[in-house]
Amino acid sequence: MFFSINYMLISKSQSMSSQALLHFGRSRSSDPSCNFLSFSLFQASYSVMESETSTGLSNGSTNDNSTPQRTYQVVLAATRSMGIGKEGKLPWKLPSDLKFFKEITSTTSDSTKKNAVIMGRKTWESIPLKNRPLPGRLNVILTRSGSFDIATAENVVICGSLSSALQLLAVSPYCLSIEKVFVIGGGEIFRDSLNGHGCEAIHVTEIGTNFECDTFVPAIDVSLFQPWHSSFPLVENNIRFSFTTYVRVKNSGVKHINQTNIKIPDNCLDSSQDEVKTFSFLPNMIFEKHEEYKYLRLVEEIISNGMPKDDRTGTGTLSKFGCQMRFNLRKSFPLLTTKKVFWRGVVEELLWFISGSTSSKVLQQKGIHIWDGNASRDYLDSIGLKDREEGDLGPVYGFQWRHFGARYIDMHTDYSGQGFDQLADVINKIKNNPDDRRIILSAWNPSDIKLMALPPCHMFAQFYVANGELSCQMYQRSADMGLGVPFNIASYALLTCMVAHVTDIHLSIHISARLRHSSCGCVEL
Repeated sequence: MFFSINYMLISKSQSMSSQALLHFGRSRSSDPSCNFLSFSLFQASYSVMESETSTGLSNGSTNDNSTPQRTYQVVLAATRSMGIGKEGKLPWKLPSDLKFFKEITSTTSDSTKKNAVIMGRKTWESIPLKNRPLPGRLNVILTRSGSFDIATAENVVICGSLSSALQLLAVSPYCLSIEKVFVIGGGEIFRDSLNGHGCEAIHVTEIGTNFECDTFVPAIDVSLFQPWHSSFPLVENNIRFSFTTYVRVKNSGVKHINQTNIKIPDNCLDSSQDEVKTFSFLPNMIFEKHEEYKYLRLVEEIISNGMPKDDRTGTGTLSKFGCQMRFNLRKSFPLLTTKKVFWRGVVEELLWFISGSTSSKVLQQKGIHIWDGNASRDYLDSIGLKDREEGDLGPVYGFQWRHFGARYIDMHTDYSGQGFDQLADVINKIKNNPDDRRIILSAWNPSDIKLMALPPCHMFAQFYVANGELSCQMYQRSADMGLGVPFNIASYALLTCMVAHVTDIHLSIHISARLRHSSCGCVEL
């Protein structure tokens, strides 16, 4: 099938030279490694947690330490330095942020329920009078002031502390009527809750433009929380920002409590397991934005509406032309989990490409056998390359990247200085002429196709630099959705990350790539 994929990758440059990249595949003393984060797309729901010592009281006050507490999610907007306000006000005006806030805190999956928003007294008073209380939500106000009494207002509850509020929301009637709990500020409340034991997720509008602030909150603890989704950068009122959700991936003293006669589905927050493996506590509007769903939806679309076509293997395919996926990797790496991706194979093959090698034996010696079939004696004979030595793949990807236009002899020949080194050209242009619109890497050389054991599938990549970010768009003429696509997504994301490192782009790197042809012969879901 013909299908396109966009990859977005963000990386901070490290101390690797372009020369080191160009020779990376030739002389390495140890296997490469990469830390990456993967998520399982299963289901869960909200939980309650064991109470910490509570000193505050509420309308339904309870000080019993055995009383369970509701888990919660934090919603905030913050600068890179985690500034959230100045003189009690937001320093920025972002209608899109206000819209997002309203949508995420108001929307429920059960129309008979509502969400609760927990805020401090100063945050409550900063809301315009005409908008108080926030409509469609239970407004929980935290205050120690005995004179602050508006508890008679509809949809308003007063509590003395965050702990007492979470206790109140964990028992009847609120445990039955409140679907999700959101902590919305201000500074003191965020400092207590942002990385707290009961915090399931953090939804942050990340302000990329510098603003002077006098109120700050702690940085997100990345040992406990990892990105679930991050939007592409937006600009509004000349302010650059993005929406990012972090989910808890490790527990810290949280216990799931089931209450008799209260329907509380099983939740991922279980003290018997250190790692969180289910994430349906997220609002649906966030849960479904995980980028693996792009792959899953495309597979489903091809199976449902793909065009039956014959192919050279005789297996047959379901085909769809011109589809597209985009991956924003500013905060993560696109290693899909639906299908197990051979990560070591991804890395070794890419380094093999970079080295310019055309011998499958180089990979075989490292225990990588993905090219064995196309390099076998029987296969080479079947495509008319009877004089070709077994293991010699011909002028495939790496040869075209490093020696485009050179006359191919065999896998043993030293091609140093021959042909055009496209990879070196890409690196040079990104470094010295980033506005160039010809930063291209092509593996498609029509005059060499007949000499290749397999014509290139991922055949063309273009790099682009803007706003201090590097983008890479990759075109794939033929893509096996069940096998090759997850592998190639990771491979070109890694290539873009490496190029970003060696070109010394210090800001986060926005990487886009595209595939154009995909095929589903047999797909397992």
